Amino acid sequence: MPNGLAHAQSPYLRQHADNPVDWQEWGEAAFARARTEDKPIFLSIGYSTCHWCHVMAHEAFENEEVAALLNDGFVAIKVDREERPDVDRVYMTYVQAMTGHGGWPLSAWLTPDLKPFYGGTYFPVEDRGGRPGFATLLRAIAGGWRDPAQRAQLAAEGTRVIDALREHAASRAAPAEGDASGSDLLEAAQAAFERGYEYFNENYDARQGGFGGAPKFPRASVLSFLFRCAELQGRDSETAAEAVRMATHTLRAMARGGVHDHVGGGFHRYAVDAGWFVPHFEKMLYDQAQIAVNFLEARGATGDERYGWLARDILDYVLRDLTHPEGGFYSAEDADSPIAAGRPEHAEGAFYVWTAAELSAVVGAEHAGWVAAHFGVREEGNVPAELDPQREFTGKNILAQRQSITATAQALHLDPEHLNQQLIEVLEKLRLARAQRPRPHLDHKIITSWNGLMISALAQAHVALERATGEGQTRYLDAALAAARFLQRHLYDPARGVLYRTYGTARGESEGFAEDYAGLIAGLLDLYEATYDEAWLRWAAQLQATMDLHFWDADRGGYFSAAATDPHLVLRLKDDYDGAEPAPSSVAAGNLLRLGDWLQQEELKVRARRTLAAFQTQWTQHPQALPGMLTVVERALARPRHVVLVGTRHAPDLRALIHVLDTTPRARCTVMVLDPTADRSWWLSHAPWLSALPVQPGPAVAYVCDDFACQAPVTTPESLAALLSPQH
Repeated sequence: MPNGLAHAQSPYLRQHADNPVDWQEWGEAAFARARTEDKPIFLSIGYSTCHWCHVMAHEAFENEEVAALLNDGFVAIKVDREERPDVDRVYMTYVQAMTGHGGWPLSAWLTPDLKPFYGGTYFPVEDRGGRPGFATLLRAIAGGWRDPAQRAQLAAEGTRVIDALREHAASRAAPAEGDASGSDLLEAAQAAFERGYEYFNENYDARQGGFGGAPKFPRASVLSFLFRCAELQGRDSETAAEAVRMATHTLRAMARGGVHDHVGGGFHRYAVDAGWFVPHFEKMLYDQAQIAVNFLEARGATGDERYGWLARDILDYVLRDLTHPEGGFYSAEDADSPIAAGRPEHAEGAFYVWTAAELSAVVGAEHAGWVAAHFGVREEGNVPAELDPQREFTGKNILAQRQSITATAQALHLDPEHLNQQLIEVLEKLRLARAQRPRPHLDHKIITSWNGLMISALAQAHVALERATGEGQTRYLDAALAAARFLQRHLYDPARGVLYRTYGTARGESEGFAEDYAGLIAGLLDLYEATYDEAWLRWAAQLQATMDLHFWDADRGGYFSAAATDPHLVLRLKDDYDGAEPAPSSVAAGNLLRLGDWLQQEELKVRARRTLAAFQTQWTQHPQALPGMLTVVERALARPRHVVLVGTRHAPDLRALIHVLDTTPRARCTVMVLDPTADRSWWLSHAPWLSALPVQPGPAVAYVCDDFACQAPVTTPESLAALLSPQH
C-alpha cells in the first residue's frame, strides 16, 4: 500500500513510496498532523543517489517492526535535500553542532513546532558496540515524549538549540560597516590570501595529490584559488609555480585514479582512500561542472593540452548521459546498481568494476596483457581488503592508470602514439560492453543551480576549446544555450521574475533558493562572454534584482540561503563555506562585481563589497573555508578595465579581435561588444559613457579603457594584443 510519497515528483521520495513507514512530505499537512496527534516528528533527509541512504532504507524503513515503531510513535517526514536545501541546511547545522559531524541520511527528531531535540546520520537498526540502534532510539524517544516531565525537557532542548544556533549564526556575520572598500580591505585580503595559501600548502599531499588524508573529495574552489594565486604572483614567481604544481598534481592524480571513470568519462563523488583509487561511485552534476572548469584553468595555466582533453572527457559524459532531450541536465547517477540483469541484488560500483576475465573477453587476447598492466588489473582483483569492508569488490578490479601510456609503450617496445590510439579504441569497446549492464539509477531531477554551474562550464569550454582554437565547433556552446533556454522555459516565471528549484516530469513547487539565483546568474554571465548576446546579460540583471529582493540581508550584508516567506523554517541561515558547492554569497559577490562593471551600476559593486564585509571574519580567520570568496575579494580591489569591441556580429574582423581576447594573457577585463547594425539603447541606458565612443559601420574597432579613460582605437589583432600586454 503506497504511503504519502506516492505522488511526489522527487525520485528520492518515490523510492520510499512503498515503505511500510507512513511517510509524509514536508509541509503544513504533516505538521498539523503532528500537532493533532500530539506526536514528535521523525525527519529523514537524503537524496536518491546516496549509498548510505539506501542502506538505512533497506535495514530500517523496509523493516515492518521498525515501521510499526515509527508509525505508532511519530509523524514520519521524508525530505529530498536536493529539492529542499533550506530544510536540510537547518537540521544539518543542528546535527553537526550536536555530534561534530554530518552526512546523509540525516535523521532528526523534532517537536511538532519543528524544533530539533535529537539527531544523527545513519543508525543501524540493532544496538551495536554499546551504542543504541535505531529501534532502541525510537522506543526511548517515544517513551520520553509520553512522559510529561521528559517531554518538557525535550521541548526545552529544542528551544535552547534553535536559540543557540541563531546566536551563533549572528556572531559569524558581523554587521557590514560602510562598503568595505579601501586600504583596510586590501590589507585584510592580502593577509587572508597568504594564510589561505599557507594552509593549503601545509595540508598538501605531495605524494598523492589533494589535501589532507582519506577520504579525499575534489574541492574545486581550492584549486581555482590556487590558480588565481599563481596569476596574482606572476607566472615566473616561485609561489606561482608551487601553486600551479599543487593544483595540477592533484588534477593529474584524480585523473589517473579510480575516482575518474576512464571508460565512460566524468568523475565519481570522492575516493575513500588517500590515493584516489577506490571511489564512492555516485556521479554528481555539480562535480562534473566544477572539475571541468578546474581542468580548463590548468590548461590555461600550463598550456598543456592534456588538461583540455580531460575537460572534454567530463563534458562529453554529461552531454551523452546526463542531458534531457530539451537541453537541461539531470542531477546525478547512483553509486549502486544491480549486480546482474534480472537480479534484485544491488552493489556499489557494480556497473563500473571488472573481473580480469570480463575485461579480457571484451578487449581480446591481443590487448588484454597491456590493458591489464596499464590499469592494474589482477586475476584475484585489485581492491585491498581494507578498502572493501562490505566485500563488494572481491575478485573485481577498479580501473586506475598505474603507469603512463609512454611507460606502457616502452615496456612493450611500441610507439606511444600508436598505443594511445589503441587505448582509445579499447576504452570505447569497454564502454559499449558496459552499456549492456544494468545502469545505476539516474536521478532525472533538473536542479537550477547545478544547471547554472554546467552552463558556466560549457560556456568557458566553448571559449577555450572551440572558439579560441579556431576549430569552428560549437558543440559546447550549443549545449549551454539549450540548457539556458530549458531553464527559461520551464523553471522561470517571467511575470513574477522568480526561478523555481527543480524540474522532474513537471516544474516542482519550491521556488528557487539563493544558490539557484547565484549559480544561474554566473552561468548567464559566462554565456554572455561566450556569445556576446546581450539577452543573457539582461536576464542575469533581472535575476539579480529578484535575488536582492528576496535574499539580501539589508542589516548585515550578504545573502540568506532561503527567502523570509517560509513560515516553517525555524532558522534562516547564510552559507559561509565553499564546499562541494560554492556558497551562494561567494558566487553572488562575483556576479555583482561583474554586473556592476558591465552595467555601470555602482550600487551593485557596493552590495558586492558589503557581502564581502559580512563574511570578513570568516575569510580572514579561516580563509580555507571560503577560497571562492577570497578570489572575489581580489577582484573587488582591482581597478576596472573595459575592452569595447565595435563591429558587425560574426564578421571575420570582429572574430579576429575576439580571438586576441581569448588567447592573450592579460589583466582581467570586462568585454563589451557593440554591433553598429543593432539597437544599442539598452547598453546606453546602463553605461552612458559608451555614448562617447563612435559606433558606426566599417572595420571592427577595439577600445581599451582603464577607469573609463579609453586609449586610441585599434583595428588590428596585433595592436590589440600590444595594448593588453602586462607591460603596457
